[in-house]
Amino acid sequence: MEENLPPRIDEDGEPATTRRVVSEGAEKWLRRPIPCLDHGYVYLVDYLGNDRSIAQAARVSYGKGTKKVSEDPGLIRRLYRDVHTGPFEMVEFKFHAKMPIFVARQWIRHRTANVNEYSGRYSVMSDDFYIPDPGTLRKQSKSNKQGRDEELSPEQKQFVLDLLLSEYDQQRKDYGRLLKIDLAKELARIHLSVANYTEWYWKIDLHNLMHFLRLRLAPDAQYEIRVFAEAMARIVKDAVPVAFGAFEDYRSNAMSLSRMEIEFVRDHEHAWPMPKDLAFAILRERLGNKTETDGAVAKLQRLGLVTA
Repeated sequence: MEENLPPRIDEDGEPATTRRVVSEGAEKWLRRPIPCLDHGYVYLVDYLGNDRSIAQAARVSYGKGTKKVSEDPGLIRRLYRDVHTGPFEMVEFKFHAKMPIFVARQWIRHRTANVNEYSGRYSVMSDDFYIPDPGTLRKQSKSNKQGRDEELSPEQKQFVLDLLLSEYDQQRKDYGRLLKIDLAKELARIHLSVANYTEWYWKIDLHNLMHFLRLRLAPDAQYEIRVFAEAMARIVKDAVPVAFGAFEDYRSNAMSLSRMEIEFVRDHEHAWPMPKDLAFAILRERLGNKTETDGAVAKLQRLGLVTA
């Protein structure tokens, strides 16, 4: 029956000479851990595809074979700019990461991935607990319910660190005592804090990975998960440089304007630059929401249309 099948072909439509598409940028990161936080890391376990795989997948959709490699960058950038996401899903990355549980709980909100996590039911939990760097210990932000603001005083920082170290030490001891009396592992772990480290394999396609990076590389993302996003971004930038460049130009370093914001810019075309207080007052009346108004003013400031 196999003699009736066509021969294997590669991306150029010619008889295949290799079994696997190679990205030189990805190869250098294979099983090379990047340290993250105090006990964590992330590294590339495996990958599928490269920049050319994206272009090839796009061309298949209209029945044409691969063209010149020199034409691929323009096609990839146009695909990303016009939000043709399917070809980017043809490239995949599999990471091994070790992170505090509270970071994992944020991370797992990105559900478009395949995950296999370390099991505290089968294995003894890690002795590692996250100790924040003193510089990251800050007060609750008054403007962002999910964020941090000014730093704590040196005395307050030391109080936090001493308290955490004491708590972690007690948790380790208590966990050991529970294991010693042969309490089931699935129960012995329940008093451990979310600062305890876990680890997993995380496999995701490039389109959804770039969505993850857009959110978790943002300045207002929590510092601890941003560290892991920055590490993965280093890997992806080398693995698919053309696609990552399009991501930086059209998504992570770009912004969109709402219909109301576009109308505001058009209606006041002769008023630029406009004082911030005036822009806020006009937009607040139009939008009726302080949070949305703050966001709109920030965009206009970035465009140089509003002065401080």
